[in-house]
Amino acid sequence: MNKSSQAIPWLTRFSVERPGWVIAGTLAITLLFLTQFPRVQTDTDPKNMLPVTSPVRVSNDEVERWFALHKDVMVLGIVNDEGIFTQGTLERIARITQAILKIPGVVVRDVTSLTTTDNVLAEDGQLVVRPAVAEIPRIPAAMAALKQTLLSNPLFVDRLLSKDGTTTAIYVPLEGGANATVIADRIKAVLAEEVGPEQYYLAGDPVARDTFGIQMFYQMAILSPIAGLVMFVVLWWMFRSLTLVLAVMGVAMVSIIWSTGLLISLGYPIHIMSSMSPVFLMAIATDSIHIFNEFGFRLREVRDRREAVLETIAAVGRPVVYSDLATAVGFVALVTVAIVPVKIFGLLVGFGTLVILLMSFTLVPAVLMRLNKNRLLQEVQNTDAASSSWLSSLGEFSVRHPKSIGLASCVLLVIAGVGLSRIEANNNMVHWFKPDSDIRTADRVMNTRLGGTATAYLVIQGSTEDVMKTPAMLRDIEGLQRELEKDPRVGKTFSVVDYVKRINRVLHQDDPTYDRIPDSVTEIAQDLFLFGMAAKPSDLDNVVDYPFQKANIFLQLKSWDAGVMADLLRRTEGYVRAHPLTGGATLRPAGIAYFNLVWSDEVLWGMVRSFLAGLVLVLILVIIQLRSLLWGILAFLPLFFTIAFIYGVVGFVGKDFDMPVAVLSTLSLGMAIDFAIHFVGRFRRHYATEPDLEKALLWTVTRPGKGIMRNAVLFAVAFSVMVFASLTTYITVGILIIGIMLLSAVLTLVGLPALIMLFHKRLPLSSEEVPR
Repeated sequence: MNKSSQAIPWLTRFSVERPGWVIAGTLAITLLFLTQFPRVQTDTDPKNMLPVTSPVRVSNDEVERWFALHKDVMVLGIVNDEGIFTQGTLERIARITQAILKIPGVVVRDVTSLTTTDNVLAEDGQLVVRPAVAEIPRIPAAMAALKQTLLSNPLFVDRLLSKDGTTTAIYVPLEGGANATVIADRIKAVLAEEVGPEQYYLAGDPVARDTFGIQMFYQMAILSPIAGLVMFVVLWWMFRSLTLVLAVMGVAMVSIIWSTGLLISLGYPIHIMSSMSPVFLMAIATDSIHIFNEFGFRLREVRDRREAVLETIAAVGRPVVYSDLATAVGFVALVTVAIVPVKIFGLLVGFGTLVILLMSFTLVPAVLMRLNKNRLLQEVQNTDAASSSWLSSLGEFSVRHPKSIGLASCVLLVIAGVGLSRIEANNNMVHWFKPDSDIRTADRVMNTRLGGTATAYLVIQGSTEDVMKTPAMLRDIEGLQRELEKDPRVGKTFSVVDYVKRINRVLHQDDPTYDRIPDSVTEIAQDLFLFGMAAKPSDLDNVVDYPFQKANIFLQLKSWDAGVMADLLRRTEGYVRAHPLTGGATLRPAGIAYFNLVWSDEVLWGMVRSFLAGLVLVLILVIIQLRSLLWGILAFLPLFFTIAFIYGVVGFVGKDFDMPVAVLSTLSLGMAIDFAIHFVGRFRRHYATEPDLEKALLWTVTRPGKGIMRNAVLFAVAFSVMVFASLTTYITVGILIIGIMLLSAVLTLVGLPALIMLFHKRLPLSSEEVPR
C-alpha cells in the first residue's frame, strides 16, 4: 500500500475527530477563492479557441492587413415588402445610417449603405463615382429611374439590394475590441425611433458571438440555481436530512468555487467551454451520494455514528477514489488538444474533480459527524422502508435472463452503430440559438433575401507585380467566381473583376456588350487608375493590393455550416486543377467562414482524439484498479455501450457533432465508468465474504445499486431544467446529461449482472479478500 493511500484514512480519522476544524478550514479556503471572483474576465470569441500562432489566425490576420479588411462586421437588414424605393423608406435608411456613424466602436469611414457606398457612372464621357443614393427623389419618375439604375448594377444586387428591391443592407464594421452586443443595442434604440412599414434584422458573426456570450452567462446564472434547487428538493426526498442535503450541495459548490477561483487567479478568462464547468462539477459531485447511501445502511447496523462513518469510508472509499480519478483522467486527457481553452477546460474540471475527491474524505465525514444520530436513524428507517424492492426485482431479472439481455444489447449495439455512421462533425454558432430567436430569424431572412451573412475570402497571389491588371488573370478569377456561384449556398461573389467590368461598361455609354474584361493591360490599368482616383480607397483596397500582385474574392455564403466551406474548397481545388491559374498563381482561403471550418476541424476532432485517449487511459486505470484484465474490460463495457447508444441516437436524429456534443463526450467517460467501478468493486468485496454468485449480485444491485440509481436520478431530474433554456447548446447539454446518467446507471445494474453471470467461469472469482 502506497503512502497516498495511507494518507486517506488519516484524513478521514482527523475529520471524524475534528469535524469543526475541517468544516471551518473548508469555508476559509472557499472564501479565499471567492475573493478572486471580482477579477473575472470573459472571452466568447471562437477565434481565441486557437492559439495566436496557429496558421489560420496568422493567415487571416495577414489577409486582413493586405486588403484593409475588418475582423468583425455586423449586417443590418431593412425589409419593406412593398419595396424600399419609396421616399419614406429611403429617408429612414439615410437617418439610420447617419445615426450608426455616430455610435462609438463603429469604423465610420467604412460603413456601407445605399447613402454611403459608391456608384460608378459615366457623365459626359467621364467616370463619375458618387453615393448610390446621393439625393432622395421626390417624384415617381425620378424614383423609378433610381430603382432601375441601382438594380441594374451587379455590384449592388445580392450585396446591398435584393433582386426584387424589397431589401437592403447596411454593413457596419467594428473597431477592434468593440462589443457587438452593445453596438447592436444602440442600433436597436435608433430603429425604435423610426416608424414605418420596414422590418429590421441584425445579423453577422459578431452579433451571434457576443449575444451568445451574454446569454451564456445569463442562462448559467438562471438555470444553475434552479438546477441546484431541484437537486435540493430531490435530495431531501431521498434522505430527509437538511444537513446531509447541504453537504452534497456544499461539495459541488466548493469544487466549483475552488476551481473557478483558481482559474481567475491565474489570469485566464472564462471562455465558452469553461463556462460550462459548473454543470460538469455538479454532476461529478453527486458521487458523494454513494457515501451517504452506504452510511445510512451502516448506521442502522452498528448504531454508532463514528463507527458508521469509518466503516462507510472503508467500504466505498476505494471505488470513490478510482471513479473520481477515472473522471479526472478523462478530462485531463483534453491537454492533448492543441487548443488552449480546451486544455484549460480539461484541467479546470480535472482539478475540480480532485477537490470533490478530497471533500469525500474530509468535509463529508466531518458533516456526517455533525448529524443527529437518533433523528438520522429514524430518517434512515423511514427512507429504507420502501427498501428498493424494485431494485431486487431488477437484479433477479438480470441474473435469471443473462442471455436475453446479452442478445438484446448486441442488437441495440448494431443499431447504434448505424446511427454512429450518420454523425457529421459540424459547427454553426447561429444554430446555438433557437429557430425563433432574433439571431436565427435575422440570419434566415438575410440569407433568403440577400447574398448571405457568412463571409469567406479566396486570395489569389501571382508571381509578379501588376499581374492583376492582365486580362488572362482577371479571366481566371472570373471563371472561378462563376464556378463557385453554381453552388446555391453561395449567394454572391465579388472581386476586382466586377469593378473592371463595371468601369468598362460605363465608359462605353453603359453598353451591355462592354460588360466584360478589356482585352489589353493598358485599358485595365487605366480603368483601375480612374476608379482609384474617384472612389473611396477602401473600395479598391478590399479587392486588390497596391502592387496588384494579390486579389481577393469575396464570398457571401447562405450558411454558417463548416461543411459548406469545406465543399466550396473542394470545388475550388477541382476547378483550379482543371483550369490552372495564370503564371502559377497560388490560392489560399481566409475569412470567418474558413476560420469556422478550421476551428471545427481542430477543436472538434481534437476533442475526439482526446476522448479516445481518455477512453484508453480510463480502461488502463480500471484494469489497474481491479488488478484484472477481464474485470477491467467488463467494467468498461457499460461506458462503451453508453457512448455507442447516446451518440447513435445523435446520428439518427441528425444532430451535428458540434462543440457541446463533443464536450459532453468527456462527461460520459466519468459518469458511465463511475457506476461500473462502484458496482464491480462492491460486488467483488462482498463476494469475498459471501461466495454465492447470485446472492452477491442481488446484494450489489440492491444496496450499492441504490446509491447508483440515486446518483443518476438526482442529476437527471435536476438538469432537466436545462431543456427550457433559450440556447440550444444548453438544451443539448441537458438532454444528453439525462441520457448519459440514466442509461449508464441502467446498463450497470442490468448489464453487468448479466455479463458476470455469462462469463463468471472465466472471471477470477475467488473468495479471498479483495485488496482494499
